[in-house]
Amino acid sequence: MEIRSPQNPEEWEAYFQLRFEILREPWNQASGSEHLPDDQAAIHVFAIENKQVLGVARMHESNSQQGQVRCVAVASSHQGQGIGKLLMDYLEHKAKESNWKEIILEARENAVPFYTKLGYVIEKESYLLFDEIQHYTMKKIF
Repeated sequence: MEIRSPQNPEEWEAYFQLRFEILREPWNQASGSEHLPDDQAAIHVFAIENKQVLGVARMHESNSQQGQVRCVAVASSHQGQGIGKLLMDYLEHKAKESNWKEIILEARENAVPFYTKLGYVIEKESYLLFDEIQHYTMKKIF
Protein backbone atom coordinates (compact mmCIF):
# COMPACT_ATOMS: atom_id res chain seq x y z
CA MET A 1 0.00 0.00 0.00
CA GLU A 2 1.18 3.51 -0.83
CA ILE A 3 0.30 6.75 0.97
CA ARG A 4 0.70 9.66 -1.45
CA SER A 5 -1.11 12.30 -3.49
CA PRO A 6 -3.13 11.30 -6.57
CA GLN A 7 -1.03 11.79 -9.69
CA ASN A 8 -3.21 11.32 -12.76
CA PRO A 9 -6.84 11.78 -13.85
CA GLU A 10 -7.79 8.18 -13.05
CA GLU A 11 -6.39 8.43 -9.52
CA TRP A 12 -8.15 11.77 -8.95
CA GLU A 13 -11.43 10.27 -10.14
CA ALA A 14 -11.04 7.31 -7.77
CA TYR A 15 -10.05 9.67 -4.92
CA PHE A 16 -13.22 11.76 -5.30
CA GLN A 17 -15.37 8.68 -5.87
CA LEU A 18 -14.39 7.24 -2.48
CA ARG A 19 -14.98 10.63 -0.85
CA PHE A 20 -18.48 10.64 -2.35
CA GLU A 21 -19.28 7.02 -1.43
CA ILE A 22 -18.30 7.39 2.22
CA LEU A 23 -19.05 11.02 3.07
CA ARG A 24 -21.97 12.02 0.83
CA GLU A 25 -23.88 9.17 -0.81
CA PRO A 26 -25.18 7.56 2.44
CA TRP A 27 -27.00 10.84 3.16
CA ASN A 28 -28.52 11.11 -0.34
CA GLN A 29 -26.28 14.01 -1.37
CA ALA A 30 -25.83 14.74 -5.05
CA SER A 31 -22.86 13.50 -7.00
CA GLY A 32 -20.44 16.40 -7.21
CA SER A 33 -21.07 17.50 -3.62
CA GLU A 34 -17.82 15.76 -2.66
CA HIS A 35 -15.89 18.53 -4.45
CA LEU A 36 -15.13 21.61 -2.33
CA PRO A 37 -14.42 25.13 -3.63
CA ASP A 38 -10.92 25.17 -2.11
CA ASP A 39 -9.83 21.70 -3.25
CA GLN A 40 -7.31 23.27 -5.65
CA ALA A 41 -5.42 24.83 -2.73
CA ALA A 42 -5.42 21.73 -0.50
CA ILE A 43 -2.91 18.97 0.11
CA HIS A 44 -4.55 15.70 -0.91
CA VAL A 45 -3.49 12.22 0.13
CA PHE A 46 -4.78 8.74 -0.44
CA ALA A 47 -4.02 5.16 0.42
CA ILE A 48 -3.82 3.02 -2.72
CA GLU A 49 -3.11 -0.65 -3.25
CA ASN A 50 -3.38 -2.55 -6.52
CA LYS A 51 -4.99 0.53 -8.10
CA GLN A 52 -7.75 0.48 -5.46
CA VAL A 53 -8.21 3.61 -3.35
CA LEU A 54 -8.63 2.54 0.28
CA GLY A 55 -8.67 5.92 2.02
CA VAL A 56 -8.55 9.65 1.32
CA ALA A 57 -7.96 12.91 3.19
CA ARG A 58 -7.12 16.54 2.53
CA MET A 59 -5.69 19.52 4.41
CA HIS A 60 -5.48 23.22 3.67
CA GLU A 61 -3.86 26.20 5.34
CA SER A 62 -6.43 27.94 7.52
CA ASN A 63 -3.94 30.58 8.70
CA SER A 64 -0.16 30.98 8.68
CA GLN A 65 0.26 28.71 11.71
CA GLN A 66 -2.57 26.24 11.20
CA GLY A 67 -3.78 23.53 8.87
CA GLN A 68 -7.32 22.20 8.67
CA VAL A 69 -8.02 18.56 7.83
CA ARG A 70 -11.23 17.71 6.00
CA CYS A 71 -12.81 14.85 4.09
CA VAL A 72 -11.10 11.91 5.78
CA ALA A 73 -12.68 8.70 4.54
CA VAL A 74 -11.70 5.03 4.50
CA ALA A 75 -13.42 2.40 2.37
CA SER A 76 -15.95 0.47 4.46
CA SER A 77 -14.16 -2.80 3.70
CA HIS A 78 -10.88 -1.45 5.09
CA GLN A 79 -11.94 0.50 8.18
CA GLY A 80 -10.21 -0.39 11.43
CA GLN A 81 -6.98 -1.43 9.68
CA GLY A 82 -4.88 1.65 10.43
CA ILE A 83 -5.37 3.39 7.09
CA GLY A 84 -6.89 6.51 8.65
CA LYS A 85 -3.90 6.79 10.99
CA LEU A 86 -1.48 6.54 8.06
CA LEU A 87 -3.35 9.31 6.22
CA MET A 88 -3.30 11.53 9.30
CA ASP A 89 0.42 10.82 9.90
CA TYR A 90 1.10 11.94 6.32
CA LEU A 91 -0.87 15.17 6.77
CA GLU A 92 0.71 15.91 10.14
CA HIS A 93 4.14 15.49 8.57
CA LYS A 94 3.14 17.94 5.81
CA ALA A 95 1.86 20.40 8.43
CA LYS A 96 5.18 20.28 10.28
CA GLU A 97 7.07 20.77 6.99
CA SER A 98 4.97 23.92 6.48
CA ASN A 99 5.89 25.10 10.00
CA TRP A 100 2.28 25.02 11.09
CA LYS A 101 1.89 24.81 14.87
CA GLU A 102 -1.46 23.02 14.95
CA ILE A 103 -4.13 21.19 13.01
CA ILE A 104 -7.86 21.66 13.47
CA LEU A 105 -10.67 19.54 12.10
CA GLU A 106 -14.41 19.06 12.35
CA ALA A 107 -14.93 15.45 13.43
CA ARG A 108 -18.15 13.56 12.99
CA GLU A 109 -19.33 12.25 16.34
CA ASN A 110 -18.49 8.64 15.44
CA ALA A 111 -14.91 9.67 14.55
CA VAL A 112 -14.13 11.50 17.80
CA PRO A 113 -12.57 8.39 19.47
CA PHE A 114 -10.30 7.90 16.43
CA TYR A 115 -8.99 11.47 16.56
CA THR A 116 -8.69 11.38 20.35
CA LYS A 117 -6.34 8.38 20.03
CA LEU A 118 -4.21 10.48 17.66
CA GLY A 119 -3.87 13.26 20.23
CA TYR A 120 -6.64 15.60 19.10
CA VAL A 121 -8.69 17.36 21.77
CA ILE A 122 -12.29 18.54 21.49
CA GLU A 123 -12.50 22.32 21.48
CA LYS A 124 -16.29 22.57 21.17
CA GLU A 125 -19.42 21.03 19.75
CA SER A 126 -19.83 22.61 16.33
CA TYR A 127 -22.46 21.96 13.67
CA LEU A 128 -25.05 19.39 12.66
CA LEU A 129 -24.49 18.12 9.10
CA PHE A 130 -27.48 16.94 7.05
CA ASP A 131 -29.63 17.57 10.14
CA GLU A 132 -28.27 14.44 11.81
CA ILE A 133 -24.47 14.20 12.05
CA GLN A 134 -23.08 16.09 15.03
CA HIS A 135 -19.59 17.51 14.50
CA TYR A 136 -16.95 18.59 17.01
CA THR A 137 -14.11 21.02 16.47
CA MET A 138 -10.90 19.23 17.48
CA LYS A 139 -7.31 20.47 17.63
CA LYS A 140 -3.82 19.05 17.91
CA ILE A 141 -0.91 21.34 18.81
CA PHE A 142 2.62 20.28 17.83
